[in-house]
Amino acid sequence: MTTAPLPTHFIEALAELDDPRSRSCPFPLDELMFAALCGVSSGADSWVSVTNWAELQIDWLRQHLPYANGIASHDTFGRVFSLLDPHQFERFFVRWMQHLCPALTGELIAIDGKSLRGSHDGGTRMTHLVSAWHHARGLVLGQVKTAAKSNEITAIPELVAALQIQGAILTLDAMGCQHAVVDAIVAKPADYIIAVKNNQPTLAQAIEGLFEANDRGELEQALPQVTVVDKGHGRIETRQCVVAHDVSALGEVAAQWRGMRSVGRIRSTREIVNGRAKGEAATEWRYYISSTQLSPERFEAAVRAHWGIENQCHWVLDMTFSEDDCRIRVGDGAENFAILRRMSLNLLKQEKSRKTSLNIKRQKAAWSPKYLETVLGISPK
Repeated sequence: MTTAPLPTHFIEALAELDDPRSRSCPFPLDELMFAALCGVSSGADSWVSVTNWAELQIDWLRQHLPYANGIASHDTFGRVFSLLDPHQFERFFVRWMQHLCPALTGELIAIDGKSLRGSHDGGTRMTHLVSAWHHARGLVLGQVKTAAKSNEITAIPELVAALQIQGAILTLDAMGCQHAVVDAIVAKPADYIIAVKNNQPTLAQAIEGLFEANDRGELEQALPQVTVVDKGHGRIETRQCVVAHDVSALGEVAAQWRGMRSVGRIRSTREIVNGRAKGEAATEWRYYISSTQLSPERFEAAVRAHWGIENQCHWVLDMTFSEDDCRIRVGDGAENFAILRRMSLNLLKQEKSRKTSLNIKRQKAAWSPKYLETVLGISPK
């Protein structure tokens, strides 16, 4: 697996993107794209800040591209990125990530959605994106825009089809428990672990019934299980995971879900051990279908890993990149700027010369062009 954040032909590859402007312009698309990516990696969270950073670093930028006419205005950046075809930009992003992660067999890939809260404008709904997250490497593999959160059902198969995820294990919440999603994953071919709730009532009732029969000791052989205890943040969480590899007891329900080979249940109990609420406890039951046959230990770990996309991706995008505060919303600007953020997030996470926060890495990139070159994996011409 390559360690270089960017392929050596990255700047040349920018020429593959179609310029949305119908006439020749003094500010080529590759110059705008390169300045935007470098600016976002250096702490810029708006087109104004991208432009300000680029004007200060014009001499360094000219070591990589001509910038014969200087730096475009923030209005030019905003107009061009609002017109840029986001589907083409997404394909460019996915191809780049295939270079970074060419083999995903056995890897956990979480798929989940996130709204860009600052992107709404009057009666226009906020932009909602579905992303794929590589758990082990902490990288975004790709994203697809949906018209609304409810349309994740149609966006997930589109994202799955775009990714090279053969042999990976995809984890999804209950929104992804749809026949079309399962079919798309199995077709890659890849495996899945998907949460089940009452949006699939027949399936949910059948799985609950199987585990209740196990609890009552009615099965010929008790199902394997594991208990995991975590302590921290003033609470104790106990998770009991039970897995059934024989789904024949579910009858025709199992046959309706392509590739399903096991089901799982996790009973999670959280008890508060500090503060005024000390002693209070809450229990939650969660159910899953899977095309794999993992041990209870591995199944529980895979389910827990899914939340990395919330804690290590979505939360970081909001806290470090101020994604929800961004008011870019004209045309496809919000989606395209979101792709730049995710590219920057991946680049900064790949830079491991010193263990420090992403905020500090963005500051260092702004202060030191040499360090920014390390982040980008490039060198001056």
